[in-house]
Amino acid sequence: MNSRERIQTAFAHHEPDKVSIDFNGHRSSGIMAQAYVKLREKLGLPTSRLCVYDFIQQLALVEDDVLDIVGADVVEVGHNFYMNSSYWQDWNLPDGTPCKIPAFCKPSKKGEDWVVYGDEGQVICIQKKDMLFFEQTCFPLLDNEDESFDRLEYYLNQIMWCRLGIPPSPAGMDAEGLKIRQDSAKALRESTDRAIYGTFGGNLIEIGEFAFRIDNFLYQLSANPGRIHKFLDRLTELHLSNMDKYLGAVGEYIDVIGFGDDLGMQTGPQISPVMYREFFKPRHSVLWNHAKKICPHIKVSLHCCGGVYPLLRDMIEAGLDAINPVQFNCSGMQIDRLKREFGRDLVFWGGGCDTQEILINGTPEQVRHHVKEQIEILSPGGGFVFQQVHNILADVPPENIIAMFEAVRS
Repeated sequence: MNSRERIQTAFAHHEPDKVSIDFNGHRSSGIMAQAYVKLREKLGLPTSRLCVYDFIQQLALVEDDVLDIVGADVVEVGHNFYMNSSYWQDWNLPDGTPCKIPAFCKPSKKGEDWVVYGDEGQVICIQKKDMLFFEQTCFPLLDNEDESFDRLEYYLNQIMWCRLGIPPSPAGMDAEGLKIRQDSAKALRESTDRAIYGTFGGNLIEIGEFAFRIDNFLYQLSANPGRIHKFLDRLTELHLSNMDKYLGAVGEYIDVIGFGDDLGMQTGPQISPVMYREFFKPRHSVLWNHAKKICPHIKVSLHCCGGVYPLLRDMIEAGLDAINPVQFNCSGMQIDRLKREFGRDLVFWGGGCDTQEILINGTPEQVRHHVKEQIEILSPGGGFVFQQVHNILADVPPENIIAMFEAVRS
């Protein structure tokens, strides 16, 4: 059974020949650059040119030699962009480590900080001295009374998550950019038997929070629902238009399409099930089922952090196939409960290792024991892809990362 077949078997809710593994198959299963440098050194691998493909989170692009060692079964569409040197520019990490970042990112030095400017000279995000990532500073609808949202595309381009997102190439949604995406996806498909994950996004609640600022958006949901319905309708229309272009270019070459919407917190959902059903479930259903209509072979995955147990049945009804990262240390997210109640309908793409405490502070032996316990619960009957709970942060010991993947393969 090859990697692609292994992932397909997991989605069919059958047990593959061995546990499927994702490492850096999408933007929430990767590793920060500092930890990646130490991991390569610990594995005895040569120094790489260190492509930081996610500039905001400063995630390293995990190269094929590491993917082979850990036994990764998934690769993100666009993974092969790193081979084109014109897509990259030189930069330094906060600790001075030289690296490459996408050429379309335009950071500027401001005092001791790094900033990125928007279209009208506003600072849209900042990396303060000694910080390891960028944080958003521009919320284009915070003090904006726009009711039509005719300028939505402009607003989105002033949000760091939209402006500095994927892929790490000059590939937009115009004809030239779509051709770059298509050619890259086709070449990747022909070069690997790994399953290919296409990160689309299609965020709804998150875009609202990025545009209005989270506190204001949650207030507006309750106090001004008509305005927010109009905003979400316009946003959904834009997502559908982009999805047609995106899947028209790469759809035949990918196995999974990735959406994103962090609906949860450590203590439970950000919003009630009633509010989810009014504002987001119908639009999620439209987006997810549109993807399946265009490309019947692909599966729909949602990256959704936090304690979202009360929303999972509604998400399944809306057309969801897989949930990530299965943040089991949040309220209501006990994995035995999730597996028992939703294991026949939902693929758990994650939940394999706690990154808040055990991976960062435990011993290698504690990591191994923990991972094996998680696998014993999640793998029976299929419907499981191993991944640590979200990205591996900068100060995670390489010994623990190695122990984690050894436990999966043993």
